Amino acid sequence: MTEQLSPALARRMALAAQGFGKPHPTSAGTRQFRDTARRLGVIQIDSVNVVSRTHYLPAFSRLGAYPRDLLETEAWGKKPSFFEYWGHEASLMPLEIQPLMRWRMERARDGHGAWPGINRFGRERRDYIDGVLAEIERRGPVTGADFATGPRGKPGWWEWSDGKRALEWLFWAGLITTRTRRGFERVYDLTERVIPPAIQSLPTPSEPDAQRALIRIAAEAMGVATAADLRDYFRMPLQDARDRIAELVEEGALTPVGVPGWKGSTYIAPDARRPRKVQGAALLSPFDNLIWFRDRTERLFDVRIRLEIYTPAHKRAHGYYVLPFLEDEAITARVDLKADRQAGVLLVQAAWREPLATPETPSRLAAELIRMADWLGLGRVGVKELGDLAADLSDALSR
Repeated sequence: MTEQLSPALARRMALAAQGFGKPHPTSAGTRQFRDTARRLGVIQIDSVNVVSRTHYLPAFSRLGAYPRDLLETEAWGKKPSFFEYWGHEASLMPLEIQPLMRWRMERARDGHGAWPGINRFGRERRDYIDGVLAEIERRGPVTGADFATGPRGKPGWWEWSDGKRALEWLFWAGLITTRTRRGFERVYDLTERVIPPAIQSLPTPSEPDAQRALIRIAAEAMGVATAADLRDYFRMPLQDARDRIAELVEEGALTPVGVPGWKGSTYIAPDARRPRKVQGAALLSPFDNLIWFRDRTERLFDVRIRLEIYTPAHKRAHGYYVLPFLEDEAITARVDLKADRQAGVLLVQAAWREPLATPETPSRLAAELIRMADWLGLGRVGVKELGDLAADLSDALSR
């Protein structure tokens, strides 16, 4: 018979697998940072900097205040431990995962692994792309601005020049990668000049082997997961995910379980932790691994999280850049934050209770906001009077 897990146990397993429930280290350094990154397997990158770019936040949520330049050293330093590629979305991943992504790169080179527009550009303009690649080989690191000439579509984020399209195709194909970033702008170079030889020399797994390895990483990172959860973690193609999950169940690397209220097949890794309780508090990036798949977030926490960045201001329910507040095993609040760097203030533009908020929620949230402000180099936390938690939060901060 299939083992049945209670929703509460499933939630605790998910939190523990994601690295929550442990005291923050006294001083978080390289080892703790790398351990966190390897536990997660993938860290999403996003450009929005209203508080902090999202790739800095998952480690803060799990470790507390760590040196922000540590991420930059590990991702884009002289001896990086990460590489950039399409994992979940644009992502940082531990270098040892790079061979597991080569099947995706090969598909892109064959014309069906990237976005449709990039695939089409690769088929129609391969001679031009080859010329851009030769120029990078000759010239060294480049940015999109170095190839900014050429036809453009209508103004807008995705209406790139031909040069930018060529760079993106080469990036998808794994022929170039990110050497560093200037602000948020990628600086590209040949992959062979960025990825360490020890990683490049690793054998390339077959597609099924690589996909099974990625599903195992996802299962360990999530603790308990539906087939849709496992597929979403590394954005696996639907049929590939179904086939690989079935193979992993057959070989005993995934165990089917049931969770009341969860639709579809659900799985755990055989050695998944089953904690009796999870304690701690954390502010979560809206792109955090724990909550980035909104269906899973609702199953785990019975809270509906929606990203409202692209929603017109007058239609937003909670704000522009809203961070849910994790209090022990529940999401008990959410805050719309903005780092006013000129004034030196972490500004709470709105603060809202969730149904499972506790009498301690304002004080515990205040403590995390103070921690975040200090980590961001801001002198204080300010609160606007918007949201049903704002007044109590302001009182907690003034104590």
